[in-house]
Amino acid sequence: MNKELLGFFSFFIALFVGALYYTNLIQNPFISTLNSIKSTYHNSLDYVSNTIDKHFFQATEIEQLKAKLQMYEKGHILMVQLSKEVNDLFKENNSSLAINPDIELVRVLSYEKFGDFNRLWLDIKEFNSSKIYGLTYQDSVAGIAVGHKEGALALLNKDPKSSYAVYIGSELAPGIAHGNNTENLIVKFIPTWITINAGDEVISSGLDGIFFKGLKVGRVVSTSSSGGFQNAVVVPYYKENDPNYFHMIRSVR
Repeated sequence: MNKELLGFFSFFIALFVGALYYTNLIQNPFISTLNSIKSTYHNSLDYVSNTIDKHFFQATEIEQLKAKLQMYEKGHILMVQLSKEVNDLFKENNSSLAINPDIELVRVLSYEKFGDFNRLWLDIKEFNSSKIYGLTYQDSVAGIAVGHKEGALALLNKDPKSSYAVYIGSELAPGIAHGNNTENLIVKFIPTWITINAGDEVISSGLDGIFFKGLKVGRVVSTSSSGGFQNAVVVPYYKENDPNYFHMIRSVR
Protein backbone atom coordinates (compact mmCIF):
# COMPACT_ATOMS: atom_id res chain seq x y z
CA MET A 1 0.00 0.00 0.00
CA ASN A 2 2.81 2.42 0.88
CA LYS A 3 4.62 1.61 -2.36
CA GLU A 4 1.46 2.31 -4.37
CA LEU A 5 0.94 5.60 -2.56
CA LEU A 6 4.58 6.59 -3.10
CA GLY A 7 4.32 5.70 -6.77
CA PHE A 8 1.16 7.78 -7.13
CA PHE A 9 2.77 10.87 -5.53
CA SER A 10 5.94 10.43 -7.65
CA PHE A 11 3.84 10.30 -10.82
CA PHE A 12 1.83 13.35 -9.76
CA ILE A 13 4.97 15.40 -8.99
CA ALA A 14 6.57 14.43 -12.32
CA LEU A 15 3.37 15.40 -14.14
CA PHE A 16 3.20 18.74 -12.33
CA VAL A 17 6.87 19.60 -13.06
CA GLY A 18 6.40 18.66 -16.72
CA ALA A 19 3.33 20.86 -16.96
CA LEU A 20 5.22 23.78 -15.43
CA TYR A 21 8.04 23.45 -17.93
CA TYR A 22 6.03 22.97 -21.10
CA THR A 23 2.74 24.81 -20.45
CA ASN A 24 2.81 28.63 -20.49
CA LEU A 25 -0.79 28.71 -19.23
CA ILE A 26 0.38 27.19 -15.94
CA GLN A 27 3.93 28.49 -15.90
CA ASN A 28 3.24 32.22 -16.42
CA PRO A 29 0.89 32.73 -13.41
CA PHE A 30 3.18 30.53 -11.30
CA ILE A 31 6.29 32.58 -12.13
CA SER A 32 4.36 35.86 -11.76
CA THR A 33 3.29 34.83 -8.26
CA LEU A 34 6.85 33.80 -7.38
CA ASN A 35 8.16 37.16 -8.65
CA SER A 36 5.70 39.03 -6.45
CA ILE A 37 6.70 36.95 -3.42
CA LYS A 38 10.39 37.36 -4.24
CA SER A 39 10.08 41.14 -4.59
CA THR A 40 8.34 41.37 -1.22
CA TYR A 41 10.97 39.07 0.30
CA HIS A 42 13.85 41.19 -1.03
CA ASN A 43 12.26 44.40 0.25
CA SER A 44 11.66 42.85 3.68
CA LEU A 45 15.18 41.43 3.76
CA ASP A 46 16.65 44.83 2.89
CA TYR A 47 14.60 46.45 5.67
CA VAL A 48 15.69 43.88 8.28
CA SER A 49 19.31 44.03 7.11
CA ASN A 50 19.35 47.82 7.29
CA THR A 51 17.79 47.74 10.76
CA ILE A 52 20.40 45.28 12.02
CA ASP A 53 23.20 47.32 10.48
CA LYS A 54 21.94 50.46 12.17
CA HIS A 55 21.97 48.83 15.60
CA PHE A 56 24.97 46.50 15.53
CA PHE A 57 27.31 47.55 12.72
CA GLN A 58 26.57 51.24 12.50
CA ALA A 59 30.04 52.58 13.30
CA THR A 60 31.92 50.28 10.91
CA GLU A 61 29.32 50.67 8.20
CA ILE A 62 29.39 54.45 8.44
CA GLU A 63 33.18 54.53 8.03
CA GLN A 64 33.04 52.25 5.00
CA LEU A 65 30.22 54.22 3.44
CA LYS A 66 32.03 57.50 4.02
CA ALA A 67 35.09 56.20 2.15
CA LYS A 68 32.94 54.92 -0.72
CA LEU A 69 30.90 58.11 -0.77
CA GLN A 70 34.03 60.25 -1.08
CA MET A 71 35.19 58.14 -4.01
CA TYR A 72 31.81 58.24 -5.75
CA GLU A 73 31.36 61.94 -5.06
CA LYS A 74 34.74 62.69 -6.64
CA GLY A 75 33.82 60.70 -9.73
CA HIS A 76 30.37 62.26 -9.85
CA ILE A 77 31.75 65.78 -9.55
CA LEU A 78 34.22 65.13 -12.36
CA MET A 79 31.45 63.74 -14.58
CA VAL A 80 29.11 66.63 -13.79
CA GLN A 81 31.89 69.10 -14.53
CA LEU A 82 32.71 67.40 -17.82
CA SER A 83 29.04 67.23 -18.79
CA LYS A 84 28.54 70.93 -17.93
CA GLU A 85 31.59 72.00 -19.93
CA VAL A 86 30.48 69.99 -22.96
CA ASN A 87 26.93 71.34 -22.74
CA ASP A 88 28.31 74.89 -22.40
CA LEU A 89 30.43 74.26 -25.48
CA PHE A 90 27.35 73.14 -27.39
CA LYS A 91 25.47 76.24 -26.19
CA GLU A 92 28.34 78.55 -27.11
CA ASN A 93 28.24 77.21 -30.66
CA ASN A 94 24.45 77.49 -30.86
CA SER A 95 24.02 73.73 -30.88
CA SER A 96 20.88 71.99 -29.66
CA LEU A 97 22.92 68.98 -28.53
CA ALA A 98 23.18 68.18 -24.82
CA ILE A 99 24.55 65.47 -22.56
CA ASN A 100 22.25 64.34 -19.77
CA PRO A 101 22.47 60.54 -19.26
CA ASP A 102 20.09 58.71 -16.95
CA ILE A 103 21.28 55.41 -15.42
CA GLU A 104 19.46 53.31 -12.83
CA LEU A 105 20.46 50.27 -10.75
CA VAL A 106 17.85 47.51 -11.24
CA ARG A 107 17.37 44.19 -9.47
CA VAL A 108 16.73 40.76 -11.02
CA LEU A 109 13.68 38.85 -9.79
CA SER A 110 13.78 35.50 -11.59
CA TYR A 111 14.17 33.68 -14.88
CA GLU A 112 11.29 34.13 -17.28
CA LYS A 113 11.14 30.40 -17.95
CA PHE A 114 12.76 27.42 -16.28
CA GLY A 115 15.79 26.33 -18.27
CA ASP A 116 16.26 29.58 -20.21
CA PHE A 117 19.14 31.47 -18.57
CA ASN A 118 19.15 34.34 -21.08
CA ARG A 119 15.80 35.91 -20.06
CA LEU A 120 15.19 37.47 -16.65
CA TRP A 121 12.37 39.40 -15.04
CA LEU A 122 13.50 42.77 -13.63
CA ASP A 123 12.12 44.62 -10.62
CA ILE A 124 11.42 48.05 -12.14
CA LYS A 125 8.59 50.30 -10.95
CA GLU A 126 8.38 52.67 -13.91
CA PHE A 127 9.01 51.11 -17.30
CA ASN A 128 8.04 52.30 -20.78
CA SER A 129 7.30 49.05 -22.64
CA SER A 130 7.56 50.80 -26.02
CA LYS A 131 11.29 51.52 -25.51
CA ILE A 132 14.45 49.40 -25.48
CA TYR A 133 16.91 49.99 -22.64
CA GLY A 134 20.56 49.01 -22.40
CA LEU A 135 21.78 46.80 -19.55
CA THR A 136 25.37 46.93 -18.34
CA TYR A 137 27.42 45.13 -15.74
CA GLN A 138 30.39 47.20 -14.60
CA ASP A 139 31.78 48.54 -17.92
CA SER A 140 30.50 45.70 -20.14
CA VAL A 141 27.30 45.29 -22.16
CA ALA A 142 25.06 42.63 -20.59
CA GLY A 143 22.01 42.81 -22.87
CA ILE A 144 18.83 44.83 -23.32
CA ALA A 145 15.59 45.34 -21.38
CA VAL A 146 12.21 45.27 -23.14
CA GLY A 147 8.55 45.31 -22.17
CA HIS A 148 7.07 41.80 -22.23
CA LYS A 149 3.63 40.74 -21.04
CA GLU A 150 3.24 42.03 -17.47
CA GLY A 151 6.73 43.36 -16.76
CA ALA A 152 10.25 44.38 -17.73
CA LEU A 153 12.23 41.54 -19.29
CA ALA A 154 16.03 41.37 -19.61
CA LEU A 155 17.31 39.74 -22.79
CA LEU A 156 20.93 38.95 -22.09
CA ASN A 157 23.63 39.00 -24.77
CA LYS A 158 23.21 35.39 -25.85
CA ASP A 159 19.48 35.69 -26.50
CA PRO A 160 18.74 35.83 -30.28
CA LYS A 161 16.46 38.85 -29.79
CA SER A 162 19.12 40.85 -27.93
CA SER A 163 20.45 43.17 -30.63
CA TYR A 164 22.41 46.45 -30.65
CA ALA A 165 24.91 48.45 -32.73
CA VAL A 166 28.66 47.96 -32.30
CA TYR A 167 32.06 49.01 -33.62
CA ILE A 168 34.86 46.52 -34.30
CA GLY A 169 38.62 47.07 -34.22
CA SER A 170 40.75 50.17 -34.60
CA GLU A 171 38.94 51.17 -37.80
CA LEU A 172 35.59 51.14 -35.97
CA ALA A 173 33.86 48.87 -38.47
CA PRO A 174 30.09 49.11 -37.86
CA GLY A 175 27.92 46.05 -37.27
CA ILE A 176 24.90 44.66 -35.45
CA ALA A 177 25.49 42.24 -32.58
CA HIS A 178 23.00 39.63 -31.41
CA GLY A 179 22.98 36.32 -29.59
CA ASN A 180 22.32 32.85 -30.94
CA ASN A 181 21.87 30.79 -27.77
CA THR A 182 25.53 29.71 -27.74
CA GLU A 183 28.60 30.83 -25.81
CA ASN A 184 29.46 33.45 -28.45
CA LEU A 185 27.79 36.44 -30.10
CA ILE A 186 27.39 37.09 -33.81
CA VAL A 187 28.04 40.49 -35.40
CA LYS A 188 26.47 40.87 -38.85
CA PHE A 189 26.36 43.49 -41.64
CA ILE A 190 30.04 44.44 -41.35
CA PRO A 191 31.27 46.19 -44.54
CA THR A 192 33.59 43.99 -46.60
CA TRP A 193 36.06 46.80 -47.34
CA ILE A 194 37.11 47.04 -43.67
CA THR A 195 39.57 44.42 -42.47
CA ILE A 196 38.48 42.47 -39.39
CA ASN A 197 40.98 40.33 -37.50
CA ALA A 198 40.75 37.78 -34.71
CA GLY A 199 41.45 39.55 -31.43
CA ASP A 200 39.85 42.86 -32.49
CA GLU A 201 37.86 44.42 -29.65
CA VAL A 202 34.12 45.01 -30.04
CA ILE A 203 32.50 48.01 -28.33
CA SER A 204 29.05 49.61 -28.36
CA SER A 205 28.74 52.32 -31.02
CA GLY A 206 25.98 54.37 -29.33
CA LEU A 207 24.28 54.86 -32.71
CA ASP A 208 21.21 52.85 -31.67
CA GLY A 209 20.32 55.13 -28.74
CA ILE A 210 20.48 52.12 -26.41
CA PHE A 211 24.07 52.28 -25.13
CA PHE A 212 26.83 54.85 -24.79
CA LYS A 213 29.69 54.63 -27.24
CA GLY A 214 32.66 52.65 -25.97
CA LEU A 215 31.14 50.08 -23.61
CA LYS A 216 32.97 46.75 -23.85
CA VAL A 217 31.21 43.90 -25.66
CA GLY A 218 33.87 41.27 -26.45
CA ARG A 219 36.64 40.14 -28.81
CA VAL A 220 36.51 38.66 -32.32
CA VAL A 221 37.51 34.99 -32.62
CA SER A 222 36.67 34.35 -36.29
CA THR A 223 35.14 35.96 -39.39
CA SER A 224 33.22 34.87 -42.49
CA SER A 225 31.51 36.42 -45.51
CA SER A 226 27.83 36.19 -46.46
CA GLY A 227 25.49 38.17 -48.70
CA GLY A 228 27.98 40.93 -49.47
CA PHE A 229 28.83 41.53 -45.81
CA GLN A 230 31.20 40.14 -43.19
CA ASN A 231 30.14 38.28 -40.08
CA ALA A 232 32.19 38.00 -36.89
CA VAL A 233 31.99 35.51 -34.04
CA VAL A 234 32.64 37.32 -30.75
CA VAL A 235 33.47 36.06 -27.27
CA PRO A 236 31.53 38.36 -24.88
CA TYR A 237 33.15 39.94 -21.82
CA TYR A 238 30.03 39.67 -19.69
CA LYS A 239 29.49 36.25 -18.11
CA GLU A 240 26.00 35.70 -16.71
CA ASN A 241 27.05 33.47 -13.80
CA ASP A 242 25.42 35.50 -11.02
CA PRO A 243 22.81 37.85 -12.51
CA ASN A 244 21.47 39.79 -9.51
CA TYR A 245 21.79 43.46 -10.48
CA PHE A 246 22.36 45.51 -13.62
CA HIS A 247 22.68 49.17 -14.47
CA MET A 248 19.93 50.15 -16.88
CA ILE A 249 20.44 53.10 -19.22
CA ARG A 250 17.15 54.98 -19.30
CA SER A 251 18.52 57.80 -21.44
CA VAL A 252 21.79 58.07 -23.34
CA ARG A 253 21.59 61.88 -23.64
